[in-house]
Amino acid sequence: MSTDQDQHHNTMQAATASNATTVIDPVCGMTVEVNENPRNTEFGGETFHFCSENCETKFRSDPYYYASGHAQKAQTHSKASTQWTCPMHPEILRDEPGACPICGMALEPMLPSDEPSEELSDFTKRMWISAAAAVPLVILTMGELVGLPVRAWIGHQNAVYIEFLLATPIILWAALPFFKRGWDSITTLSPNMWTLIALGVGAAYTYSLAATFLPGIFPSAYQTGEGVGTYYEAAVVIVTLIFVGQVLELRARERTGDAIRALLDLAPKTARRIMPDGTEYDAPLEHIIAGDTLRVRPGDSIPVDADVLEGRSSIDESMITGEPLPVEKTQGDRVTGGTINKNGTLMVRATQVGADTVLSQIVDMVAGAKRSRAPIQGLADRVSSVFVPTVVLIAVTSFIAWLMFGPDPALAFAITVAVSVLIIACPCALGLATPISITTAAGRGAQAGVLIKDAEALERMARVDTVIVDKTGTLTQGRPKLTDLVVTGGHSENDVLTLVAALERGSEHPLAEAIVEGAREQGLSLFEATNFEAITGKGVRGQVDGHDVALGNPAMMDEINVDHSVAEHAANDLRASGKTAMFIAVDGRFAGIVAVADPIKETTAGAIDDLHRLGLRVIMATGDNQKTAEAVALKLGIDEVHAGVLPEDKKALVENLRHEGAQIAMAGDGVNDAPALAAADVGIAMGTGADVAVESAGITLLGGDLVGIVRARRLAKATVRNIKQNLFFAFAYNTAGVPVAAGILYPIFGLLLSPMIAAAAMSLSSVSVIANALRLRRAEL
Repeated sequence: MSTDQDQHHNTMQAATASNATTVIDPVCGMTVEVNENPRNTEFGGETFHFCSENCETKFRSDPYYYASGHAQKAQTHSKASTQWTCPMHPEILRDEPGACPICGMALEPMLPSDEPSEELSDFTKRMWISAAAAVPLVILTMGELVGLPVRAWIGHQNAVYIEFLLATPIILWAALPFFKRGWDSITTLSPNMWTLIALGVGAAYTYSLAATFLPGIFPSAYQTGEGVGTYYEAAVVIVTLIFVGQVLELRARERTGDAIRALLDLAPKTARRIMPDGTEYDAPLEHIIAGDTLRVRPGDSIPVDADVLEGRSSIDESMITGEPLPVEKTQGDRVTGGTINKNGTLMVRATQVGADTVLSQIVDMVAGAKRSRAPIQGLADRVSSVFVPTVVLIAVTSFIAWLMFGPDPALAFAITVAVSVLIIACPCALGLATPISITTAAGRGAQAGVLIKDAEALERMARVDTVIVDKTGTLTQGRPKLTDLVVTGGHSENDVLTLVAALERGSEHPLAEAIVEGAREQGLSLFEATNFEAITGKGVRGQVDGHDVALGNPAMMDEINVDHSVAEHAANDLRASGKTAMFIAVDGRFAGIVAVADPIKETTAGAIDDLHRLGLRVIMATGDNQKTAEAVALKLGIDEVHAGVLPEDKKALVENLRHEGAQIAMAGDGVNDAPALAAADVGIAMGTGADVAVESAGITLLGGDLVGIVRARRLAKATVRNIKQNLFFAFAYNTAGVPVAAGILYPIFGLLLSPMIAAAAMSLSSVSVIANALRLRRAEL
């Protein structure tokens, strides 16, 4: 039990022993009067008191969690409540739902949840009420066209009053969110789609009010035997159709978060906790504590990141890594929350829980990509910033032109044209074109084991023409094996291997692990190394059992002034066969060569072929020897090799290639790759690698092999193509729609766009852009 738990127990026991009159409720943290409160429960030899029946019920559901004090600790360190942000303007953050002050779009929770969208529920209700008013309004005004002369039956003036009564609640209540957003856009000097909608609907309704109650203010030319015409039905139908478009859009936008919700659903709701006394029970997942012992039965999802204590099983990691083959896990192996235990029972110890699990970090990264902005979005923003004022100017100009030169009744034509221009030109489709595609792509990538850190990385990945890859752990398995040991100077193989393995125990390099494992397989006992020093790009040295021992490449031998020329031929032979040969020095004299081979991953050759087919040049940059690197490159068909490079050399290589005009993606999995990852146009971290590499990269591959780069490239190309399609649809729609709404076809064909048709077309344009973006969910990667 942790120190926090011990302290909490000691406090509770002391309070009970001294018959204190007050104690702390272990569930909610409130102070409880012991003598006056009958609610108490015994657990672990202690008595716990509660402020309410609800707290007592919670405690009984999982007494271990609450008695340990972790409930209070979790409340103290809980994350801030969910925030909402705008998909088009991610810099906007709010603590509650609402509308974006810049574009007026509904804010979205930064992390998807199963809770229904408040705005979707509200807009759906307003849509149906608006539709209920729109139907009788259309019948009143157009019933004669279908044989229902209702207007003639009840009289024109009565019909106008009924229209007013039906339309007013819709305009003043249902459409209130539209007007509020339109007003906000004016006060913040951020004209947007709601500016045009508010102006269009407001103009139609205000004109109709004047025509109903102040008909005398209109010139006699606009008076008919039945009075001045009204536009109540147009205003209400426009509002209804806009609501239809908004509801469809909100539902579609919710679908873009399906991939994240699917990831969240991978973790089970409960976990089987094993108590110290051997008893077991199902505890809520949020109550699992790091250090808990859990049982995972066949077919269950792994609840949290954990280490295997007992058992053997195959784990299906495909939903996180995208790799279809199950992975064998046994004692000492790490398992990831959200993966599926296939056929054996495992006993595991929780290591990362809650927000610290790999699954939660994946969700955070995908959600972060959703909130980021692609550079191409700047084009849409620049167009939108001038588009709305231009449309207002076109509407005003059209109104004046029709009023002056239009046929009778000119005022009616002028109002129809102006309202149609304002409504059809709403730039919502233009604004949605980029963020909706990025959101969908981020979710699709997560399903395939490709995590996108931000939209800019995705857009840049589509332009990349050169990929630089590390060898160890990227092209190879990263689990080298000791293959050869050649000793000189009268040393025995066991003595030299014992010294070298003892020295390498202080290193975290995969080659060091291979040497240590090789010594253990031969049953050698290892000494402790002292004065250990790792020299970047050269090797290691230190003292073992009274001997000065050094291991590394020729540069290492040169640094300690040890002649290694006698072994160069043997080392080159080993390197030519794809092995990494390292020189050994003991007490300042050359002692031999140790060789390690790192098998190439089965997927590497096929992935490099795919990268070539995708038009990419593949370059290997490794700290390994030139001959070893060339042997691997020849086998895989790699275009260019840079061997013996230090971390700063990899960074310099990236900068030199960029200076030559290349668009660079750098892939690596080690600390030494981080500078080059940060310098590249796109850094690609293998998810099996170091945290600093992942932090330096724009894209992370959970699968840890080059197949992920192929998937990332395909996803990037598909996303940018999708964005361009959306922008084309939006530009083409507005380019064609505004002139038609302004009446350009009327002199030739006698066609004039109704404001109601304009509203329907505007809503459908947004839905079509979203529908096109959702095709990315089915993209073949």
